[in-house]
Amino acid sequence: MFDEQMRLGKERLLRPLARPLHFLAPWHLSLISLGMGVASAIALAGQAYGLGFILWFLNRLFDGLDGTLARSQGQKSDFGGYLDILIDFVVYALIPIGLVLGQPSEAAWLSLAMMLGVFYVNAASWMYLAAILEKRQRSQTGQMTSVTMPAGLIGGTETIILYTFFMLFPSFFISLFYLMTFLVVITIAQRIHWAYHHLSSQT
Repeated sequence: MFDEQMRLGKERLLRPLARPLHFLAPWHLSLISLGMGVASAIALAGQAYGLGFILWFLNRLFDGLDGTLARSQGQKSDFGGYLDILIDFVVYALIPIGLVLGQPSEAAWLSLAMMLGVFYVNAASWMYLAAILEKRQRSQTGQMTSVTMPAGLIGGTETIILYTFFMLFPSFFISLFYLMTFLVVITIAQRIHWAYHHLSSQT
């Protein structure tokens, strides 16, 4: 919901941090981001929540830096955007799995299954819509993402906030999983509503 506004501020904030990294390729930072995300999930599985949070923060930092570095080097590419979103999806799956492994229970596994199932549907709700918009040549120019991401209640910014809450309040992660599931369902409904009103015609 707030992704566009946050991207502009993030770009200004990260640009000075990206300058000293000019000797690296953007995809190097993407892989570092992946490593931090995997390490965070492992730490959470061991109930090392403070360490998990720090590694999650570093994951998000490097996830932002790869795009900023690519733009500063004039190396922005479709492959870079593809790799970035793929890594995000891996980390977004591993973090809640790590939390459940740290405190396994039937209720925890059920909440995880519900949330990841809704994530699966949500991915289809915006990825296929983005492909249709590209086909219709309605992608936004000047955007910082590789594809047009139709807006919804839950976007990247809101996901980061909720995942942070998962780690800061691990005793309540089951309730938070269900809260995120509910909010993502609303987001899916928003996109279906938008698609019905904008894509019904073939023009």
